[in-house]
Amino acid sequence: AMGDVAMTIPVVYAFAKANPDVKITFLSKASFKPIIETLPNIQFMTADIKESHKGLMGLWRLSRELKALKITHIADMHNVLRSKILRFFFKLPNAVIDKGRVEKKALTRPKNKEFKALKTTVQRYVEVLTALGFESFKPTVVSKPTSNEAVIDFIGQDTKRWIGIAPFAAHKGKQYPLELMRKVIVALDKQPEVRLFLLGGLQEKKQLQVLSRGINSSTVVAGELKFVDEINFIAQLDVMLSMDSSNAHLAALFGIPTVTLWGNTHPYAGFAPFGQEDNCILSNRDTFPLIPTSVYGNKVPKGYEAVMRSIAPEKVVRQIIEL
Repeated sequence: AMGDVAMTIPVVYAFAKANPDVKITFLSKASFKPIIETLPNIQFMTADIKESHKGLMGLWRLSRELKALKITHIADMHNVLRSKILRFFFKLPNAVIDKGRVEKKALTRPKNKEFKALKTTVQRYVEVLTALGFESFKPTVVSKPTSNEAVIDFIGQDTKRWIGIAPFAAHKGKQYPLELMRKVIVALDKQPEVRLFLLGGLQEKKQLQVLSRGINSSTVVAGELKFVDEINFIAQLDVMLSMDSSNAHLAALFGIPTVTLWGNTHPYAGFAPFGQEDNCILSNRDTFPLIPTSVYGNKVPKGYEAVMRSIAPEKVVRQIIEL
C-alpha cells in the first residue's frame, strides 16, 4: 500500500546517506515512483505486475532484468508471494521483513488480547537492512523541497499557515464522521491567517466540495494536481490532519507535524506516522475495549461502528492550533 511505501522513505534515505558507496535500486509499482523520487541518488525500477511481469513467467522476466543491474543483495521489505519468488530466482544474500503477524494477531483478537506496543514498521524496515550486514543507522526525514511550478500556479504563495486535511481512509473503521470533520473545519476557519486544503482522491472531490462549502479559507486539492505535484504540495504544509492513512505518512516523511485520528486501528500495531507518535488522537478504549479490532481497519465489530465519535472535534482543533 502507499502508506507502506512512504514509511520506507526515512529508512532508505538514511541508509543511502550512511552508505554512499552502495548503489540502491527500489523496486515497486509505477504509481509509487513519485514517492521514491523524493530521494536523491536512488534508482527506481517498475514492477509491472499486470502486464510484462505478471505471473510466474513475468516474475522470471523481471528477475532477468534485475540481474542485468548486477545486484548483490536483496532487502525484501514486503515479504509476499511475489517477493519470495523473486528471491528464489536470485539466490543472492537477502534479508526479509518480519511483519510480526503473530504479535499483531494477539493485539487485535477480541479475547485474551495482548494490548502492548509492537515494533514500528519503520523499525522493521531498518532491521531488514542491518540484517544484510550494514551498520546501524537512524531513520531521518527527507529534506523539504521548494514549491514547484505546478504548486505555485495552482495554490500560489503566501505567509499564512497552511493546514492540510485528508478526511478519508480506505476503510470506514478508520474514518472520522464527516459531520464532525465539518465542525473541525469550521473552527479552524475562524483562526487568523490560515488556509485550509482538503485532500483526497478524484472520486472524493464532490464530497470535499460539500464539506468545505461556505469555508472562505478552504481549497479542494483533490483531482487538481498530478501525484508528483501533490507530494511537493504536502511538503509545503505547516500541519497535516489525516486519518490512519497514506496522506499522514506522506506528510511525516518530510517532518510535517501530522495529527492522526484513530478509530478501530491503533498506533500500537506499528503504523503511526514516522516521528509523529505524540500527535495521534485515539478513540476511547474505556468505552471500546476491543480496539484495535484489526490492523487495517477492515474489521468493525457490532457496536463499534461509531468509535471515532468518542473523539471530540474540539480536541482535534486544539491539537492543531498547538502545533
